[in-house]
Amino acid sequence: MINFAFPYAFLLLFAPLIIRHFFPNVKGLHGDALKIPFIEDLQKITLKSGGIWGSYLGKKASQASLFLLYLLYISLVFAAARPQWIGEALPVRSQSRDIMLIMDISNSMLEPDFAIGRQRINRLIAAKKTASDFLDKRANDRVGLILFGTRAYLQAPLTYDKASVKDILWNMDAGMAGNSTSIGDALGLALKNLKSEKNDKVIILLTDGENNDGSLSMQDAISLAEDENIKIYTIGVGNESAFIDSIFGIQLGIARNSALDEKSLKELAQKTKGRYFRAKDTQSLQQIYNEIDKLEPSANTNQYVRETKELFYIPLCAALLLLFIILLREKKND
Repeated sequence: MINFAFPYAFLLLFAPLIIRHFFPNVKGLHGDALKIPFIEDLQKITLKSGGIWGSYLGKKASQASLFLLYLLYISLVFAAARPQWIGEALPVRSQSRDIMLIMDISNSMLEPDFAIGRQRINRLIAAKKTASDFLDKRANDRVGLILFGTRAYLQAPLTYDKASVKDILWNMDAGMAGNSTSIGDALGLALKNLKSEKNDKVIILLTDGENNDGSLSMQDAISLAEDENIKIYTIGVGNESAFIDSIFGIQLGIARNSALDEKSLKELAQKTKGRYFRAKDTQSLQQIYNEIDKLEPSANTNQYVRETKELFYIPLCAALLLLFIILLREKKND
């Protein structure tokens, strides 16, 4: 597609007509020129010896030369309008978010108090499925993964390769990082990996327990997170009821005490301007990730760029060529 950067330059095409028809003829320094009987002889002398300007100002200027002069002027006007070739619109990736997922894989995550349909599943499988669905929606963001139990491990640094992160997510098992829970260490590791990044940063922490191991206490981790100014969403998973199957195939719920430290998770979310969520079943866990997806919308992809090539040199070269032809004609007429 051809576009002109300065289309108003085409108004200059009418300048010669305006000057010719609306402005008075140039007079001499002492009034109108005197009429003399040998003016025609002077015009002939001008045509022969006056050069290019004498040729065009004289009444005997050839129409062909005048036509070439007009073409030269039109070419210069086209060059001044700055013609451009505009290519197809291509989408560009805008600034993305850096999202670090922190997931508890201690043995308590094997508690089968979640379900998909009528099939009873453990907390870890539910967390894997919902986190995987969440990753599918973050196509334009970088995502990292930290798994923790007794120790915290960076399993996937920040990357656009969501498929690799999902593979790691589905292949990990409870107990691989130990049986206790080091929430503080996992959070400290996430903050360390996000500290030098320039994009918007978000941490999503999922756990079903309390910080009972590791070198970093929960309060120390909260203070560090607050200082780093990184938004943190915390998710507490687990049902207060333990489910057992009766001899009649009916599932019964038995009340039990939860080890989840909701107070610290709420405080962590509050001080980092995030939110705390409670997931008691698979459906609520899925809704939580959907809510986070709304709170932290994916990077905008509705931005486009078009390749632009300047073409002003084409009419400019045409003008130079016409000038060369005019000069050759003048030399030939001399």
